[in-house]
Amino acid sequence: MKIMVTGGAGFIGSAVIRHIINHTQDSVVNVDKLTYAGNLESLAEVCESNRYSFEQVDICNRAELERVFAEHQPDAIMHLAAESHVDRSIDGPAEFIQTNIVGTYTLLEVARNYWNGLSDKHKQAFRYHHISTDEVYGDLPHPDENENAHQTLFTETTAYAPSSPYSASKASSDHLVRAWRRTYGLPTLITNCSNNYGPYHFPEKLIPLVILNALEGKPLPIYGQGDQIRDWLYVEDHARALYKVVTEGKVGETYNIGGHNEKTNLEVVKTICDILDELVSSSFIPFTSLITHVTDRPGHDRRYAIDAGKIERELGWKPEETFESGIRKTVQWYLENQLWCQRVQDDSYQRERLGVVS
Repeated sequence: MKIMVTGGAGFIGSAVIRHIINHTQDSVVNVDKLTYAGNLESLAEVCESNRYSFEQVDICNRAELERVFAEHQPDAIMHLAAESHVDRSIDGPAEFIQTNIVGTYTLLEVARNYWNGLSDKHKQAFRYHHISTDEVYGDLPHPDENENAHQTLFTETTAYAPSSPYSASKASSDHLVRAWRRTYGLPTLITNCSNNYGPYHFPEKLIPLVILNALEGKPLPIYGQGDQIRDWLYVEDHARALYKVVTEGKVGETYNIGGHNEKTNLEVVKTICDILDELVSSSFIPFTSLITHVTDRPGHDRRYAIDAGKIERELGWKPEETFESGIRKTVQWYLENQLWCQRVQDDSYQRERLGVVS
């Protein structure tokens, strides 16, 4: 099978491609615009494979997408290309509307026209897999407000209530995908995942930001009291799940993918500090002394948590990494790959605070 992966030079997309090339016999076409967060170095270990090819294409460019479909004749699409950082969406929502909504619309239309031209056999086998986020659901009750809060989880039928420009744009793209399934019959699947972490994560996100700031003795910023709860999913576990969905999932279905690891942001940062205390000799002892509480993000959701029971029951997937094992692997990777971290940061981002509304 040949799979087109949009956003394949990004954090999750590159993990998906590494998984496919290293653990299956399938071929991959990586379609990526190479924005600030796209980095082909994340694919260095697989880029020489004769089952891998790369196309630098913006998903909003219909003519170029049509060319790529015609040349590569994919059997499935895994759509991960998206603007993804909530703070950036607060500073500049237009890019999120353009890429996440208009780009998804453009890809859907090109995919639909391509699919309509396939033979009956290939039409039956074709899949369009849209990868989304749990942030489309809004937030859940917090233990501070309700002692039984942990019994409430996001399921595949939870109503959408996005809070940020980012999550609103992803919710919009989810609705488009479902509409193209219902109206045109395009064989789509949707997955909504919890917070990913792991190797090759761009340093604007919490975990790599904390690791790199700590190593340089810089403040470790915690929004508000740090009591926001997230469910953490190791990116390689997510990549396995996504491949399972595109190859074994039922058309028209939604699957929630989570790590079963609810942690407050403060717990996450303290865990990273503890691991660094163990692994790194430093004058910043303990690393928790660098923790700095800053003004909270506008509209910050207090808790996300995924019920991943459906994908386990129906497709047999569950995460292999606990948070404790995954975060240790992640810290170790950043310690061993600081040159990669230096190269992915340029004038567009130097770990400054984003998303501040005055």
